[in-house]
Amino acid sequence: MEQNGASEKSQGVRFENGVKTPFLIGVAGGTASGKSTVCKRIMEQLGQADMDSAQRQVVTISQDSFYRQLTDSEKARAEKGQFNFDHPDAFNEDLMLRTLEDVLKGQKVEINEYDYRSNAICPDRKLTIYPADVVLFEGILVFYFPAIRDLFHMKLFVDTDSDTRLARRVPRDINERGRDLENVLNTYMNFVKPAFEEFCSPTKKFADVIIPRGADNTVAIDLIVHHISEIVHSNAEHAAASSQNGHNNSINNNNNNSSNNAKATATTNGIVITNGTHQSKQAHNPIANVARR
Repeated sequence: MEQNGASEKSQGVRFENGVKTPFLIGVAGGTASGKSTVCKRIMEQLGQADMDSAQRQVVTISQDSFYRQLTDSEKARAEKGQFNFDHPDAFNEDLMLRTLEDVLKGQKVEINEYDYRSNAICPDRKLTIYPADVVLFEGILVFYFPAIRDLFHMKLFVDTDSDTRLARRVPRDINERGRDLENVLNTYMNFVKPAFEEFCSPTKKFADVIIPRGADNTVAIDLIVHHISEIVHSNAEHAAASSQNGHNNSINNNNNNSSNNAKATATTNGIVITNGTHQSKQAHNPIANVARR
């Protein structure tokens, strides 16, 4: 794992006007480099993968959800494997930017799911992203757009060699996305490979951390998980301090109303985060345990 020197923004979760600003991590890399798997491994190690989406402290968003709607002529080309989905123009940059800005404001957002077989956004299938401590945003060109790139507190680049990526893409596109072998190979040679070299690979220089071999690099993932754990734990401590200050002020004002909405608190054995929408986490919360190792 290579470190290019994270910016000052990567020091922890920020609070602006009393509102928690999530720690936003960009995860870039070529097609089938293992970006999604890296995010999945991080979620699993933090005990977040099987948790209800409304309760998660760490969430993942895919850039694929921001492909723009194709015109009729573009749809016809896409069905023949003649549309370049790896080009920056294939994405809805404005929607991507607005969504991430809302996420950073601590707002709940709804994101359309993308259907790879029909090459279209599905307006009737939405993914709800609830406010979280850490948000992972993964995709091939998440560092390409300057306004979006500047939003990230940390930037990771999953660096996997081209032969491995092609070997992964072929069975994935055939088995999961309904493509035939000729279509996959033609698309890769005509669009995917040239676009990687022109648009994706150059963005590696913006990464704070480069992860060779993707999800196979367990050492790198362990270090990233530990760092995220510290961020979440620090966030809980900040919330606990705020809660204590509010409690003290309440005493000074002789206000002993015990029905106040629950505030975020931290325990010695785990993290409890409730703000009206998040339910209390149990004391054996794996994020807290990892943070204390």
